[in-house]
Parts: sequence; structure tokens; C-alpha cells
Amino acid sequence: MSDVPVYMIANLETHEDLSEYRKYEKGFFPILKKHGGSFITFDDNPKHLEGSEPRSGRMIIFQFPSEAAADAWFNDPEYQALSEHRRAGADTKSITMVHALPPRK
Repeated sequence: MSDVPVYMIANLETHEDLSEYRKYEKGFFPILKKHGGSFITFDDNPKHLEGSEPRSGRMIIFQFPSEAAADAWFNDPEYQALSEHRRAGADTKSITMVHALPPRK
């Protein structure tokens, strides 16, 4: 599955004072692009349809061309340093990697 795109789905709840989170947002996109990633969307009011534990807060979806690219992004020392602003400005509930389906033969 290493040659299929992966989607990252992040769920977080920003703190009332957005200053730290804004620092994260400002630095996020250059590092995302550095690893071949692309931003898809975010939603501050996702609509929960089913299940016992609805997620609240911001849902963010972005994509990488491969699992290796996503791992390189997440483990990049520059990203890890930047992510301290996310941790200071938001409660991260989850960051999940979802593999795309492999090409049909």
C-alpha cells in the first residue's frame, strides 16, 4: 500500500486564545508542500450522523502522495517544532492516516 495516496484527517479543538494556533497555521502550508502534501478542506462545524461519540471541533483533511511522504512530513523536525504551537493552541483529539484504494488492475 506504499504507492497509494494517503489522507490525513485531524480533529482538534482550538483554544479561545487563537494566537498559538495561528502560528501553527502560518507555518503549516510550506511544510505540507515540502513533502508533496495538498490541503483539501477543513470544517469547524462538522455534522455528526451516527455513532456513540461524536467528534467536536475542527476537522481537517489533507493528502500526501504516499505513506512514506506522510511519515516524512510528520517526523520532519521542522514540523515537530511547529506542532508545538498546535499543541499549545488546540487540544488534538486525533490525527488519522487513511490509505486510498490501490489502483484497480
